[in-house]
Amino acid sequence: MFSGIDEVDWASMEHAYGPADDVPALLRGLASDDPAERESALDGMYGAVHHQGDVYACTLACIPFLFELAVDPGVQDRGSVVELLTSIGGFDLDEDDEEIDEDEFEGAANYAMAAAAVTAGAGVFFELIADEDPGVRLAAPLALATLHRHPVRVLALLRERLPVEPDEEVRLALVEAAGRIALRHRPLAGQVAQWLTLLVGRERAPGLRLAALAQLARCSPDALPRDVVPVVSGLLRELRTAPGAGATAPDHAPYPRQGPYEPYEPQHGPYEPQHGYEPHEPLDPDGEPDPDAEAEPEADPVASADASGAEQAAAPTLVGQLRALSAQENAGRGAPWAADLLRTLHVGLDDRVGDRTALLVDQLRSPDRWQRIDAVRMSGGLIRAWRGSYEELVGLVGDQLSDPEPRLAEAASHVLEELFSLAAPTADALAARLAADPAGWVKEWASGPPGLGSTVKALARLGDARAVPALAAALELPEVPHDVGFAVAHLGEAALPLAGALRRRLAGVPLDEGAYDRASPLLAGLTGLRAGEATPEVLRVLRGAPAYRGEWLRTAALRALGSFGPAAREAVPELRAMLGRPGTATEAAEALWAVAGDRDAVLPVLVEGLGSDQVHDRRAAAAALGALGPQAAAVAPRLRGLLGHDELWLRVDAAIALRKVSGRTEESTEVLLDAWEKNRHVRVRVAECLARTGPVDPASTTAQVLRAELSSVRRHNALDGGYGSHDTYEDEKLLALCRQALRGTGKTGRGSTA
Repeated sequence: MFSGIDEVDWASMEHAYGPADDVPALLRGLASDDPAERESALDGMYGAVHHQGDVYACTLACIPFLFELAVDPGVQDRGSVVELLTSIGGFDLDEDDEEIDEDEFEGAANYAMAAAAVTAGAGVFFELIADEDPGVRLAAPLALATLHRHPVRVLALLRERLPVEPDEEVRLALVEAAGRIALRHRPLAGQVAQWLTLLVGRERAPGLRLAALAQLARCSPDALPRDVVPVVSGLLRELRTAPGAGATAPDHAPYPRQGPYEPYEPQHGPYEPQHGYEPHEPLDPDGEPDPDAEAEPEADPVASADASGAEQAAAPTLVGQLRALSAQENAGRGAPWAADLLRTLHVGLDDRVGDRTALLVDQLRSPDRWQRIDAVRMSGGLIRAWRGSYEELVGLVGDQLSDPEPRLAEAASHVLEELFSLAAPTADALAARLAADPAGWVKEWASGPPGLGSTVKALARLGDARAVPALAAALELPEVPHDVGFAVAHLGEAALPLAGALRRRLAGVPLDEGAYDRASPLLAGLTGLRAGEATPEVLRVLRGAPAYRGEWLRTAALRALGSFGPAAREAVPELRAMLGRPGTATEAAEALWAVAGDRDAVLPVLVEGLGSDQVHDRRAAAAALGALGPQAAAVAPRLRGLLGHDELWLRVDAAIALRKVSGRTEESTEVLLDAWEKNRHVRVRVAECLARTGPVDPASTTAQVLRAELSSVRRHNALDGGYGSHDTYEDEKLLALCRQALRGTGKTGRGSTA
C-alpha cells in the first residue's frame, strides 16, 4: 500500500495551514490499527487537506492513495474514506451559476480535476456496495449516485441490492442514493419516482416507506400521495410501536454522515453552543441591525445538552466530538434516522405550509419524546422560513416547556425565543417555566460574556412584565449579561422599575478598554426606557469614553441621550461642543435636535455630513435630516441629488428623508420600489416609510407591490442554510407595515408585528 507516496513532492504543495509535507503521515494514519490515530488523521484530512470543501494540489495527489485505502479490506473505518472521496470529487461545475474570475480559476480547475479523477475510479464503489463492512455499504450508494458516469447502471444496482441488504440504515441509504440520481439526472426522475412509489405502497418496513416518501418529496413532489400527512403520521406510529423501538442506534456509522457539498469545518463545529448575540456594534441610524450584513447560521444550542447533566470529556478531534455527539443524541432512539428523513420530507414539501404544519402538530402530540424533540426543532425551521397560521403549532411547542426531559423543554424555549409576538399563546407556559427554573435565567459560556436564558428572552420579547424579576436578578450579577438591554427595551414601560439598577450599574462601569462591552447593555436598556433621569450617568460615559471602541461607546451614549428627548437638557452644552468633532458630529446633531430642537445649530452639521466621502456618514446625515421634517426643507435639492447614487442604501435613506422634509411622495416612489425589488433587506425600511405617508392608492404600482408581498408564503428574509435571531420578527413587522400602508392608519410603532 501507498506505493510511490514518498516520490510525491509534498513539500512543494500547500494545504489550508501551510506546507503539505504532513499529508503522507495523515494518509498512513487512516490505515492505522489505532482508532484514535485514524480519527486524528481523518480530522486532519478534513481540517487541512480538504478544508471547508477546498481542493488543493495536495488534495488531488491524495486521491489514488485514498482509493487504495477504500478497497483494502484490512483497513478499518473505510466508510469514512469513501465519504471523503465523495466529498472531494462531488463538486459539479455545471451546477455553479456564478462566473469564475481569474482569481478563482486555479481553484475551479482543481475542483474539475478532482471530479474527473474520483469519477474515473468510481467503478470500485460497485464492489463496495456489497462489502462485508456495513459502514462501507452505508457510504457506497451515495458515492455511486454522486460520482459514477452511468446513472442507469447505478439505479439498477440500487434496486437489485435493496431486497438482499440486511442492514436497515444501509437500505435507507440505497433509497437516498436513488433520490440523488433523480436530482442529478432529471431524465431519470420519472423512473426513480415510479420505484419510490412502489416502495411506499408495497414495502412493509415503515422506515423504508418513510425514506421513499422523503425522496419523492425531494425529487418528484407531484408524485406524493394526496394524503401524505396521515400516511406519514401512521408510519411514525408504526415506528413507535415497532419491536426494539427503544433500542440504541447502530454503531457502524463512523460519524454523522456528510454529503459531498457539506464539508467539515474544524474550527466551529455544531457541538459548540453559540451565543446568538444581539448586535453589539453600532447599528443603522434607525437603531436596527445592519441589513447589509449576512446572517450567519446558528447552531442548535440544544444539540450539546446532556440530558443526564453529567459532564462529558471533550474529544480531542472534531470527528471524535461529532461521533460522541451523535451517540449522545441518538441514545435511546429506536429510529435515529427518522429525524433526517422527516427533515428531507419537509424540504421537499417546501411551500405546502398547511401540510407541514399538520404533520408537526401530529408529531408534537406523540407520546414519544424524541419525535416531539424533532418536531420542536423542525417547527422553528418552518416558522423562520415560511408565513402561516401557527397558533396551534406554537401552543403545542409551549406545552413542551413543562416536560421533565431537559432537552425537550430547552429546545422549546429556544424556538419560542425567536418568535417574539408569535409566541403569545405560550406566555403563561413561559412564565411558569421561568418561575420554576431560576438557575436558567442566565447562561454562562466557556468564552464571551454571559447571556440571558431563552425563556427570559422569549417572555421579555412578548412585553410580559413577568420577565422583570429575572432581569432584575441579572442586573445584580458581577457581569451583566450582554443582552439585558435589548430585553428591557422590548418590555418598555413594564421594565421601568429597572431604571434605577441600570443607572447604578452604568455609574460603576470603569471607563477602561472593556467599557464598551460592559456599558452597552446598560445604555441599550436606558435607551429603551427613555429614562431621562439617567442623563448624568450617560454623560459620564460620553465624556470618559476610552480610545478602544470609544467611537462605538459614544454612539451608544448619544443614542441614549437622543431617546431621552427634552429630559436630557442637562446634556445640551456637551452636545453643542461635540458638533465640531469629527466622527461624532452627526450623532451629536441628531441627539441635540431630539433634546433641544435647535435647528440653526443642527442643520449646518447635517448638511456637511451629506457631503462626506463616507457612505455611512452620508446615510446617517440623511436619516437625521429626515427627523427634522419640514424644518429641513431647504436641503431637499441635496437629498434629491442623492436619489441616483450608486449605493442602494444611501438612495433609500435619501428618498425617505426627502419625503419627510418636502411632504411630497411621488418623486421618491420609483427609487423606493426599485430598491424593494433589488434588495429584500431594504423592505422593512421602505414599508415603514410607506405606512407613515399612506394611505397608498389602491390602483397604484406601490399597492400592487405591497399586495404581492402579503400574498407571498416565503418570508422575505429567509435564507438557505442560515438564519438570524430576528428574522421572524423582521418579517412579521414587514407584513404589519404593508397592511398598515394599504389601510393608511399612519402609525408605525416599531414593535408592531401584528
